[in-house]
Amino acid sequence: MSVQLNHTIVWCRDKQRSAPFLASLLGLPAPTPFGPMLIVKLDNGVSLDYYDNDTISLQHYAFLLDDPTFDQVFARLAAQGLPYWADPGKQRPAQINEMAGGRRVYFDDPDGHLLEIMTRP
Repeated sequence: MSVQLNHTIVWCRDKQRSAPFLASLLGLPAPTPFGPMLIVKLDNGVSLDYYDNDTISLQHYAFLLDDPTFDQVFARLAAQGLPYWADPGKQRPAQINEMAGGRRVYFDDPDGHLLEIMTRP
Protein backbone atom coordinates (compact mmCIF):
# COMPACT_ATOMS: atom_id res chain seq x y z
CA MET A 1 0.00 0.00 0.00
CA SER A 2 1.24 3.48 -0.80
CA VAL A 3 1.29 6.25 1.78
CA GLN A 4 -1.40 8.86 1.25
CA LEU A 5 -2.78 11.72 3.30
CA ASN A 6 -6.38 10.88 4.23
CA HIS A 7 -7.46 13.87 6.32
CA THR A 8 -6.30 16.62 8.62
CA ILE A 9 -8.12 18.51 11.34
CA VAL A 10 -8.51 22.24 10.84
CA TRP A 11 -8.96 23.94 14.19
CA CYS A 12 -11.39 26.83 13.91
CA ARG A 13 -13.53 29.08 16.06
CA ASP A 14 -16.73 28.42 14.12
CA LYS A 15 -16.89 25.39 11.82
CA GLN A 16 -20.31 26.55 10.55
CA ARG A 17 -18.53 29.59 9.09
CA SER A 18 -15.08 28.27 8.17
CA ALA A 19 -15.93 24.98 6.44
CA PRO A 20 -18.59 26.48 4.13
CA PHE A 21 -16.22 29.39 3.35
CA LEU A 22 -13.65 26.99 1.93
CA ALA A 23 -16.11 24.67 0.19
CA SER A 24 -17.91 27.57 -1.48
CA LEU A 25 -14.74 29.36 -2.53
CA LEU A 26 -13.23 26.20 -4.05
CA GLY A 27 -16.52 25.18 -5.69
CA LEU A 28 -16.77 21.97 -3.67
CA PRO A 29 -19.89 20.27 -2.28
CA ALA A 30 -21.24 21.58 1.00
CA PRO A 31 -19.45 20.24 4.09
CA THR A 32 -20.94 17.15 5.73
CA PRO A 33 -21.17 16.56 9.48
CA PHE A 34 -19.22 13.71 11.08
CA GLY A 35 -19.34 13.61 14.87
CA PRO A 36 -18.30 17.03 16.16
CA MET A 37 -16.72 18.02 12.83
CA LEU A 38 -17.73 19.41 9.45
CA ILE A 39 -15.93 17.62 6.63
CA VAL A 40 -14.80 19.29 3.40
CA LYS A 41 -13.93 16.58 0.87
CA LEU A 42 -11.36 17.34 -1.81
CA ASP A 43 -11.31 15.71 -5.23
CA ASN A 44 -8.27 13.54 -4.43
CA GLY A 45 -9.93 11.78 -1.48
CA VAL A 46 -8.34 13.95 1.22
CA SER A 47 -10.64 15.74 3.64
CA LEU A 48 -10.27 18.79 5.83
CA ASP A 49 -12.12 18.11 9.06
CA TYR A 50 -13.19 21.38 10.69
CA TYR A 51 -13.33 21.17 14.49
CA ASP A 52 -14.28 24.03 16.83
CA ASN A 53 -11.61 24.98 19.34
CA ASP A 54 -10.93 28.11 21.38
CA THR A 55 -7.19 27.83 20.75
CA ILE A 56 -6.09 28.24 17.14
CA SER A 57 -2.57 27.63 15.86
CA LEU A 58 -2.41 29.19 12.43
CA GLN A 59 -1.68 26.77 9.61
CA HIS A 60 -1.06 26.90 5.87
CA TYR A 61 -3.12 24.86 3.40
CA ALA A 62 -2.25 24.79 -0.31
CA PHE A 63 -4.57 23.60 -3.08
CA LEU A 64 -3.35 22.50 -6.50
CA LEU A 65 -5.86 23.48 -9.20
CA ASP A 66 -5.97 23.21 -12.96
CA ASP A 67 -5.99 26.52 -14.85
CA PRO A 68 -9.78 26.76 -15.45
CA THR A 69 -10.51 25.95 -11.80
CA PHE A 70 -7.92 28.52 -10.65
CA ASP A 71 -9.73 31.13 -12.76
CA GLN A 72 -13.08 30.22 -11.18
CA VAL A 73 -11.76 30.23 -7.61
CA PHE A 74 -9.85 33.48 -8.15
CA ALA A 75 -13.01 35.09 -9.58
CA ARG A 76 -14.96 34.08 -6.44
CA LEU A 77 -12.13 35.42 -4.25
CA ALA A 78 -12.16 38.75 -6.10
CA ALA A 79 -15.98 38.96 -6.12
CA GLN A 80 -15.95 38.70 -2.31
CA GLY A 81 -13.40 41.50 -2.12
CA LEU A 82 -11.01 39.33 -0.12
CA PRO A 83 -7.42 40.54 0.16
CA TYR A 84 -4.80 38.32 -1.47
CA TRP A 85 -1.06 38.27 -1.91
CA ALA A 86 1.53 36.83 -4.30
CA ASP A 87 3.67 35.60 -1.39
CA PRO A 88 3.17 33.86 1.96
CA GLY A 89 4.79 36.77 3.80
CA LYS A 90 2.04 39.08 2.51
CA GLN A 91 4.51 41.58 1.07
CA ARG A 92 3.04 41.67 -2.45
CA PRO A 93 -0.67 42.56 -2.06
CA ALA A 94 -3.19 42.22 -4.91
CA GLN A 95 -0.70 40.40 -7.14
CA ILE A 96 -0.58 36.92 -8.67
CA ASN A 97 2.67 34.98 -8.35
CA GLU A 98 3.76 33.38 -11.64
CA MET A 99 6.58 31.29 -10.17
CA ALA A 100 7.49 28.00 -11.88
CA GLY A 101 5.38 28.81 -14.95
CA GLY A 102 2.11 28.66 -13.04
CA ARG A 103 0.00 30.99 -10.94
CA ARG A 104 -0.55 31.18 -7.19
CA VAL A 105 -2.15 33.48 -4.66
CA TYR A 106 -2.40 33.45 -0.88
CA PHE A 107 -5.34 34.59 1.25
CA ASP A 108 -6.72 34.17 4.76
CA ASP A 109 -9.67 32.10 5.86
CA PRO A 110 -12.03 33.39 8.59
CA ASP A 111 -9.69 32.13 11.35
CA GLY A 112 -6.50 33.51 9.81
CA HIS A 113 -5.20 30.26 8.32
CA LEU A 114 -3.14 31.09 5.23
CA LEU A 115 -4.67 29.43 2.18
CA GLU A 116 -2.97 29.09 -1.18
CA ILE A 117 -4.30 28.22 -4.60
CA MET A 118 -1.77 27.28 -7.27
CA THR A 119 -1.62 25.81 -10.73
CA ARG A 120 1.90 24.31 -10.47
CA PRO A 121 3.56 22.68 -7.46
